[in-house]
Amino acid sequence: MKLLGLLRHAKSDWEDLSLRDFDRGLNARGRRGAALMGDHIRNHGVKWERLVASPAERVKLTLEASGIGGPVEWERDAYLADADTLLTLLRKTEGDPRSLLMAGHNPGLQELIFLLVGDGEQDELYDAAARKYPTATYAVLELAIDDWADIAPGCGKLIHFARPRDLDPELGPERLGF
Repeated sequence: MKLLGLLRHAKSDWEDLSLRDFDRGLNARGRRGAALMGDHIRNHGVKWERLVASPAERVKLTLEASGIGGPVEWERDAYLADADTLLTLLRKTEGDPRSLLMAGHNPGLQELIFLLVGDGEQDELYDAAARKYPTATYAVLELAIDDWADIAPGCGKLIHFARPRDLDPELGPERLGF
């Protein structure tokens, strides 16, 4: 049995349109959401043995603001990766950690949930993740595998799903004031 955590980067800063996508940071709401989710992740009870992340600036700043800590393995292929690419990265995991937290981007993280969760395991948590996987969302999957090389479609069950708005309603969807 393995545990896979998925953390989407927090809300991006779009003020400086001259920045490349890779170089965009976080806005104030994103920094607040990242800190809140970091507290939640640390208090959730899983000791993440490995942390693999996209090297995009907004992911780096999300991890920094979260205070999760620990060494990060920056994986260039995780930048804007689709589910198949993320699955390939996970299969290459060395050292056989029991738990691995991956920080990155959508739609790849959400698609990875769709790929890994088996048909018989689709419940209320899965439905919530299927509706929307907003910025700074954290999910945990239990995988019925003994080795990361064996990770395959349908081997998982979503056991935890938390969005910033679940922890602080003020971090919910922004309302347009018309």
